[in-house]
Amino acid sequence: MTPLIEAKDLRKTFGAIAAVDGISLAVGKGEVLGFLGPNGAGKSTTMKMITGFLEPDSGTAAICGADVQSRPKAAKAKLGYLPEGAPAYGDMTPGAFLSFIAEIRGYDARQAGARVSAAISRAGLGAVVDQRIETLSKGFKRRVGLAQAILHDPPVLIMDEPTDGLDPNQKHHVRELIREMAPHKAIIVSTHILEEVEAVCTRAVIINRGRIVADGTAEDLLRRARNHGAVSIKVKEADAARAAAALSAMAEIAGVETLEKADGHVRLRAMPKTPVSSAGPVGELLRRESLPVEEIYVEHARLDEVFREITMSAQA
Repeated sequence: MTPLIEAKDLRKTFGAIAAVDGISLAVGKGEVLGFLGPNGAGKSTTMKMITGFLEPDSGTAAICGADVQSRPKAAKAKLGYLPEGAPAYGDMTPGAFLSFIAEIRGYDARQAGARVSAAISRAGLGAVVDQRIETLSKGFKRRVGLAQAILHDPPVLIMDEPTDGLDPNQKHHVRELIREMAPHKAIIVSTHILEEVEAVCTRAVIINRGRIVADGTAEDLLRRARNHGAVSIKVKEADAARAAAALSAMAEIAGVETLEKADGHVRLRAMPKTPVSSAGPVGELLRRESLPVEEIYVEHARLDEVFREITMSAQA
């Protein structure tokens, strides 16, 4: 299947700084790609090149097969873009601004009215539709930007921090909207909110210093954490040595660590050789060896931990 978004070897420098250094990616229909990276990693610059708002030094980008540099109108007709900061005309109301967007998109009066009404409803702007944009909260300004991006129901959506400034209820509303649209579009979401990746994204790309350092599903990324899937057990100090020796002898276990000692108890961590959970075999071993356990659970890494490990190791 031909990807709806395709970037090949994008590069962009600003003076001596290589903001984007050879990024290639493809996003197909039904994919929601979480685009992650620390501040200054090159996320916004990459998105601006993919959308045709910034010319790359080299490399190409295409939307629905249309090169964004050589065929910009064809590419942007298929694209909804929510840029950083959600710029809009502050002296307009959301209703007037969206009507203006519909007009420049080429809709006649009847079509424009229907498109604007639908966008206002989907973005949850009904309460502020006649209020000047410059008086709106950051969250509502963001939703105005989202409304203009989805007004023409494009097959491709590229959104830079779509939930920035939104309260928890508003974030939930936007995430539900992304889920609703996802089966019919190719979507890139740049975000600093890592829970958003698990909530709405089918895949995540992490960039650092202008290069891709990780690409996979949220579960793929979690498996990169050394403690993901490890089994943590708490035993009495008198049983700790025997428990550690028995666990170390298991074929499924790569090693055993002592995490803490307190109040006559020891917490051990059994590290699996593969990402597949070894909790079942560990439980069977403990029963077979008659080792009493105060507590046992499987550890699950967090995306923020993985993000930090990946980006910090890339800087080393």
